Parts: sequence; structure tokens; C-alpha cells
Amino acid sequence: MAKRKRSTSIEKKIKEGRGQGIGIDYKPWVTIQDVPSLGRATRLKGIKIPRQFEFLSDLERNYFYLLEYSDLVVDIREQYPLLPIEETIIIADELGIKHPTNPKTGKPVEMTTDFLITVNKDQQHQHLARTLKYKDDLMEERVLEKFEIERVYWERQDIDWGIVTELEISKDMAHNIAFVHGYSDLSVIEGFEEITVYEIDDMSIYFMKKLLAEDQTVKQLVKEFERDFGMVVGCGLSLFKHLVITKAIELDLLVKLDVNQIQQIIAVRKDFSERVRAI
Repeated sequence: MAKRKRSTSIEKKIKEGRGQGIGIDYKPWVTIQDVPSLGRATRLKGIKIPRQFEFLSDLERNYFYLLEYSDLVVDIREQYPLLPIEETIIIADELGIKHPTNPKTGKPVEMTTDFLITVNKDQQHQHLARTLKYKDDLMEERVLEKFEIERVYWERQDIDWGIVTELEISKDMAHNIAFVHGYSDLSVIEGFEEITVYEIDDMSIYFMKKLLAEDQTVKQLVKEFERDFGMVVGCGLSLFKHLVITKAIELDLLVKLDVNQIQQIIAVRKDFSERVRAI
């Protein structure tokens, strides 16, 4: 096959660092700004990887919440490019499938995988490539053709690839993580700006002890906490969210959180458990 010249748009993205780097330094190949017509696109600040993430659908965003909360996941790279483009063009030719093209120019365009995930398994890092798609879209022949190109690409990279649909993503769990996601750092939350780490620890122990008693709803507990500590309205709920997202307490997140209900605590994080029992 004759060597194809790379498009200037690909070279430009490479020079910008797109699709490169790991952790906080990674830059997605496609951003919301590149596809402004997408109405369900979302930007989120990560916790374990504190950078801005770009999601092109609700499905991608919900999957990200599950990845973010998982203890196994150490890195998340969204909108990851399948480069060099010559590789996917060769695969498409071998499969007898038309490679994705720019509808205006008819020239081949670079393909992407929604997520390249790094997990810590058996004390070793392992990469997983995952594509997100609503199950009804899997009935379209053209969608499956593109996925076959993607599958073979990752197979040749010796990386596990798979499709994730809405059936594999718990909406309740994603909703729960979204509810608490912005509260990992209380120092930026209203009412906690002047509160020290030691004071937050004392407040957390008080709150967890009350939760473990299982005789009050979260809403009742929140009001009592704000009264006892002289905190402004909203601080109690913020602390509860902080305890959940930092895994100081473990709840069944597969069930939708309801602050009007008594919450059963499954476990308390080890560094807090002895102190809570000692109260």
C-alpha cells in the first residue's frame, strides 16, 4: 500500500499534545469544543486524576463516575486516538470495511476509543479499552463495522477491548456518585473555609457515630450537627457527602441515596473505625 500523507488536522492535534500523556497531563483527542453540536456533552473535574474530563454523552459521564469511584482504577484517558491512522486504514482494507471518512472531504479520519483505562491488578498495571454505546445502536450494521476495526486495532496492541452499554452501568450508582462527587475537598466548600483538618476529623467522627446509631435520618442528623457545631445550613449535608465520596463510610451505592431515610453503614474506613468505636 502506498504511504498516505497525514492530514494537517492530525499533525496539529499531535503538536497540541492531544491523545498523549498520562494522569493529569493527558489531553483527550476530541473535546466538546470540537463537536459543539452535541447537546449531552459534559465537562467534569476529576478527583483521583485532578484534570478536566470531556464526555460526549450521558453514558460516558455515568461510566466515568463508576471508574472514578473504583479502587482498581488508577488512570482514565477519554477520547483516546487510534493512531497512527495508517494502522486503522490497513485494518479496514483487510476486513473489507469502509474506513470512517470526513463527510465533506471524503478523506479518512482518525478513530477514537471512548476510554483507555489503567487498572492495578495483582500489583501490576493493566490497560483496558472500552467503547460506550446504547444497546439499540448496536443493531446498526455500520456501527458494528467501525467497532470491528476498533476491536482488531486493540487486539494487535494486546489490549483487552470491550463494549459497555447502559445495561452494564447502574444508573442509581452513577446518580449517587454524581450527588457526592464535588465534595472530596471540603476546604473549597462554603462553611468549611476556615475549618482545620483536625476539626473536620472530629466532626467526621461525631457524624459517623450518629450514623452508626441508625436512629435518625440523614436530614435529621444534618440539622443536629449544624446546631451542635454552630455551622451554617448546608454544612451537615456537605460533610455527609464528603464522608461518602472519600469512602470514610461505605454505603450500598447500588440503591439510590435518600437523605430522608436512615442510612445503613456497611463499613467505616480503617483510619476512623477505632476512633469511632472509642467514643
